Amino acid sequence: MKTSKGFTLIELMIVVAIIGILTAVAVPVYQEFTIRSQVSEGLSLAAGAKVAMSEYYEQRGNFPASNASLGLPIASEIDGTYVSSVDAGSAGGTGVVLVTYGNNVNSQVLGDTLEVSAVTSVGSIKWVCRSSSLPAKYLPTNCR
Repeated sequence: MKTSKGFTLIELMIVVAIIGILTAVAVPVYQEFTIRSQVSEGLSLAAGAKVAMSEYYEQRGNFPASNASLGLPIASEIDGTYVSSVDAGSAGGTGVVLVTYGNNVNSQVLGDTLEVSAVTSVGSIKWVCRSSSLPAKYLPTNCR
């Protein structure tokens, strides 16, 4: 009697089905992770504007109306791989740094903005981030 070695067709089909199910679950989760990491670049690029804005406020008691007031380049020159601009004066001196997503960012967040706002209290500044256009699941952890 001769015994065969290897897998039967049904065993191979089951393995292919399991791989398909795992892929169907993993791809959307990975895509959300990728978008969140792209969005977090905005907070990194806004850090310089936050420091400059804090110093400006401590010296003058109000917030600047433009990037130039802070000694920063124009908004479109502060960009990254996923961020198209960082504007510290877009809100007219209200202490908001506006991060706009563009360039190579995922199409689901292309053109969306993240607002990093200064909240003053007895000589200190606390930074709060929010967005009216980005879905909450894509916001960095400290912005949710």
